[in-house]
Amino acid sequence: MLEARDRLAEAAACHRRALRILTHAPPHPDFRRLAVEARLSLAAVARIRGALAESDRLNRRALDDARRLHRRDPLVASALNNLGVLRKAQGRYAEAVAFYRRAAPLLPDDPETRATLEHNLGGIAHARGRFAQAEPHARRAVTLREAALGGTHLAVAADVAALAAVVEARGRLAEAAQLYRRAAAIFRRRLGSASLEAALADAGLAAVEQQRGRRTTARALYLRAIPALQRLLGRDHADVALTVNNLAVLERDAGDLRRAAALLRRARTSFGRSVGARHPHATLAAHNLKNVEMMLKGYRRTRR
Repeated sequence: MLEARDRLAEAAACHRRALRILTHAPPHPDFRRLAVEARLSLAAVARIRGALAESDRLNRRALDDARRLHRRDPLVASALNNLGVLRKAQGRYAEAVAFYRRAAPLLPDDPETRATLEHNLGGIAHARGRFAQAEPHARRAVTLREAALGGTHLAVAADVAALAAVVEARGRLAEAAQLYRRAAAIFRRRLGSASLEAALADAGLAAVEQQRGRRTTARALYLRAIPALQRLLGRDHADVALTVNNLAVLERDAGDLRRAAALLRRARTSFGRSVGARHPHATLAAHNLKNVEMMLKGYRRTRR
């Protein structure tokens, strides 16, 4: 419940407390399963908060413990899937695909589980720039989840937002904007306007409006999303840095090179602290900053 309300530090504390209790519980299979579930939950919260090394450690321990229950236990699939999501966040895309493939044969054959797998496969294809490959996965995720849970479920909204990102990448901007707005409306109605998911949907919609040439609308969305993301995730989180990078590109295109450079320096520093300078997003921010600094030098020469 705390995690759903974006109170991530409190949620992590609850998971840790549960794990401590279960560690000292009698050696019964039910308690061992609960301990694995608690560790997986704690790992997921750590990933959301940007503590990627901690998430990796927890997921690997959970995977080892799940295998001791049974090598084909569903919790093994959960741990492998979580490691795939984590590798995507780290920019290690080939490893993410490998973990998803290892998880797939162990997953139960039900619509929600298949939807999650399709969501993840679409997400990693999108991250690797394989947009045509990503779209069928993203669409199947929405179709499967909506049939299982209804059109206004939070998980459906997450699938819709993921599809919006793929459609955006394929250049269908009006459709992408419509999908982001649908997802954002569900998030706001179910979680509140200050929620993490609503802020991420705002950031996605801002990028679409930016590409459509609607700078005023895009800027307003960025300036609403960035403080919300920073409040919930911290100043140096990768999602905050990516949104700051995108705002910087908008300011560059609007001609405010000094503001763009300042924002890009902030994004580059945050990426370095959160995911490392070699992450694809970090190299993108560094490339954008180099270009803006060159533009500034040229501007100064023409002013002399």
